[in-house]
Amino acid sequence: MDLRSTLLVIGGSVCSFKLLNTIVRLLPTPVQASKKAWRWRNISTSLAHSSLTGAWAVLCFYLQPQTVEDLISSHSVFSHSLVAVSTGYFINDLLDLAVNQSFKQSWELLFHHSVVISCFSVAVTTRLYLGFAVVSLLVEINSVFLHIRQLLLLSGQRNRPGTEVTAPRPSVAYVTTSWLNMGTFLVFRVCTLGWMARWLAGHSEHIPRYILMMGTAGLSLISTMNTVLFYRLLRADFLTNTHNTSKSH
Repeated sequence: MDLRSTLLVIGGSVCSFKLLNTIVRLLPTPVQASKKAWRWRNISTSLAHSSLTGAWAVLCFYLQPQTVEDLISSHSVFSHSLVAVSTGYFINDLLDLAVNQSFKQSWELLFHHSVVISCFSVAVTTRLYLGFAVVSLLVEINSVFLHIRQLLLLSGQRNRPGTEVTAPRPSVAYVTTSWLNMGTFLVFRVCTLGWMARWLAGHSEHIPRYILMMGTAGLSLISTMNTVLFYRLLRADFLTNTHNTSKSH
C-alpha cells in the first residue's frame, strides 16, 4: 500500500473502533457494570481489537511463513493492513482514555499507546519492520483472555451465585479464564517479548540507530509493564484467597 492508502486504512480503523464503542453503548450493560459503563465499553472494544488482530497475526505467519526469515524488509498487503488497522485502534483508545480518565489513572496506558503508535507508524509509513510489528501483535492473543477476565469482574461474575457472602467460590468461567490468561501470558507475552529482544540484539548492526533506540525503549517499557501486570494477576488469582481477592477487586 502507498502512503495515502495507509492513512486511509488508519483513519478508517479509528472511525470503526469509535463506531463499535458507540454500538456497545447502545447495548444493554450488566447491572453490576452500570456504574462503570465507560470502562465496560472500553474493554469490550479492546476485546474486539485483540480477537481480530491476534487471529490476523497468526494468519500472517501461516499464509506467509517466509516473513519470519526477514522481519525487516518482508512486506505484504495483508501484514501491512494488519499493522495499519492496529495503529488506528491504539489512536482511538488513546483518545478515549485521554477524554474519559484522569491522567493519574491512565498515564501508564497513555505512555504505552504512544510508544506503540510511534513504532507502528514507522513500520506502516516506511514499509520496513512490518514483520517485527506483526510478531508483537501475537501478544494480543493473551489480551483476549485478559479482557474477558476484566469483563467478568465488572459484571460481577467472578464468584458462583449464592456464595459471595458466606464462602466466595470462583465461578467455572472465571477459573477457566484465569488459567488461560496465565498460560497465554507466559507463551504470548513473556516468550514473544523475550524472542523480540533477542532478535533486536542480534540484528542491531543492520538497524539504524534511531530505530534501534525506539525498539529498545519500547520493549523495555512494555516488559516492565508486563512484569508488574504478571505479579498483579498472580497475586489476585492464585496467591490470595477468594474472600480477600473479591474485596480487592
